[in-house]
Amino acid sequence: MLDLNMIQEQFGIRFDDLSLLQRALTHRSYLNEHPEHSLEDNERLEFLGDAVLDFIAGAWLYDRYPEMDEGRLTRLRAGLVRTETLARFAQQFGLGEALLLGRGEDESGGRRRPKNLCGAFEALSGALYLDQGMDAVRRLVEPLFGPAVSSILEYSTDKDAKSLLQEWSQATLGETPVYRTIGSRGPDHAKEFTVVVLIGSVECGQGVGHSKQLAAQAAAQNALDAIDAGDVIFDEAR
Repeated sequence: MLDLNMIQEQFGIRFDDLSLLQRALTHRSYLNEHPEHSLEDNERLEFLGDAVLDFIAGAWLYDRYPEMDEGRLTRLRAGLVRTETLARFAQQFGLGEALLLGRGEDESGGRRRPKNLCGAFEALSGALYLDQGMDAVRRLVEPLFGPAVSSILEYSTDKDAKSLLQEWSQATLGETPVYRTIGSRGPDHAKEFTVVVLIGSVECGQGVGHSKQLAAQAAAQNALDAIDAGDVIFDEAR
């Protein structure tokens, strides 16, 4: 079982109700292997923490960037609460090592799995909210937001693949990418579309998705990867 006092010291947090901390760190796989323990897994706390973090991130960005438009704020918030970002926050606290995992999940790398780490951070946030309120969660997470947003802005990870491809194409080639749906398959309730993206006369990416929008995003990402790898040549075709 967990040494909750040691974990509190590690996190720099004091819980009034230690059962909330215990639950935040209990993965479903542990209970599957230990049904004799009268514990709850962290999934309900994960649900609550997701909503709390979404609100705190939105309020923080609204105050921090008063001139930023709604669309950019929305993308930044999505970048702050996405799985990979929250998993990095969890790693900073050593949450992976503190998790109660089943043996199979542990041996298969569950302590490093982004989904588990993200879920644990959300659950910890949800538990702290229930224990001490919104201000306590703010004190925990807001110091993490500044460096994370700086990284998001530096590497443009708040922008989708279509936006990034269009910016590159217009700046480098003076062209706007064109997307064409070249096929679809499957029944209406589960149809898949295939989309290609062209810059000028060059087909530089292809993607598949359950909507034309998702397929276009996949095609744009495929094009960006190909351009980065040097697999697409434009000068000869223009």
